[in-house]
Amino acid sequence: SIAADSVELVGLIGGATSAVAVDGNYAYIGEGPRLIILNITNPAAPVVVGKSPVLPGYVDDVAVAGNYAYIAARYGGLWIINVADPAAPFEVGFHAIPGGARGVALAGSYAYIASANLGLRIINITDPTAPVEASFYNTPGYAQDVAVAGSYAYVADEGSGLRIINVADPTEPVEVGFYDTPGEAWGVGIAGNHAYVADRAAGLRIINV
Repeated sequence: SIAADSVELVGLIGGATSAVAVDGNYAYIGEGPRLIILNITNPAAPVVVGKSPVLPGYVDDVAVAGNYAYIAARYGGLWIINVADPAAPFEVGFHAIPGGARGVALAGSYAYIASANLGLRIINITDPTAPVEASFYNTPGYAQDVAVAGSYAYVADEGSGLRIINVADPTEPVEVGFYDTPGEAWGVGIAGNHAYVADRAAGLRIINV
């Protein structure tokens, strides 16, 4: 047998993909526990241009703003990757997330994290090298995803449906409404006055918010 502390990961090939973000001519995808950067100038022939180091958790979600990619790495927490040079991404910051990081959304100086059984965590990312938790709201269900629009965070809370949290003051989030979807709210996106909820077996639910 081999002692666990004598085993070192020296390579990784492939992995499941369940996260993607697009910014300009680049797509940022999760490939198992790693961020892959693709040049999509020609969408018919995307080209891999960069890969992050292997992260300590599966890449469940990714959001990009400016020179940084923010990665929800499940039980590996929130990782912040400098992608100013897409060919050479590197880690600059990390924050442990109780309950794990399932989904991530960005607004202003904050990252909003769907943290499974521990609800919504709000992280101040003013300094990407030293993120710090500003507050949290413990939703009643199992937070799988989050989207932010205006003063509100919309949390896909699995069996507890869509939860709407007022984050006008990110240090004092307050729930202001909810919609009990018939399935399990697993993903959420916002466009205009509507929330689009991936409700697993119950399909796509479109909710006027």
